[in-house]
Amino acid sequence: MTNTALELFCTRIVDAGRLTQDDVRELAREILPDGIMGRDEADLLLALDRAVADIHEGFSAFVTAEVVNFAVYGERPTGIITREMSAWLAASIAGRKGPTALGSRIAMEIVREAETSDETLIAFALKAKSALAKSLTENTADKAAACSTGRLPCAA
Repeated sequence: MTNTALELFCTRIVDAGRLTQDDVRELAREILPDGIMGRDEADLLLALDRAVADIHEGFSAFVTAEVVNFAVYGERPTGIITREMSAWLAASIAGRKGPTALGSRIAMEIVREAETSDETLIAFALKAKSALAKSLTENTADKAAACSTGRLPCAA
């Protein structure tokens, strides 16, 4: 089932190039007041995370909670991440270039919250967490190197 309001919201945010705190409130209160009702809605929110660089931190918290709630409690059997659900989650979270920080967080939270998770999702979550940690370490090292060479202003 298509959520036209969510599609229009995502289009507007992509066009604006940013997602503000007011946008997060609108999403939670007006567009998805009952949470995520289907995989297509989760896919749209994950795609929005990849498409827009300037996103308010409240978006990550909202999307994480909603995707976890949908995957763990909204699908049957409740509390169990099946092989089929795991395959969808891994593909949707990874996108074409691998998981974002939000995607990594969602995968780990689903594994924590579910009573049982398919091993595919567990392995995916661990790899995503490792890749995220490595990326953060490399970014910190790159900034430190740029600072010491004068390419970036250094904090005193």
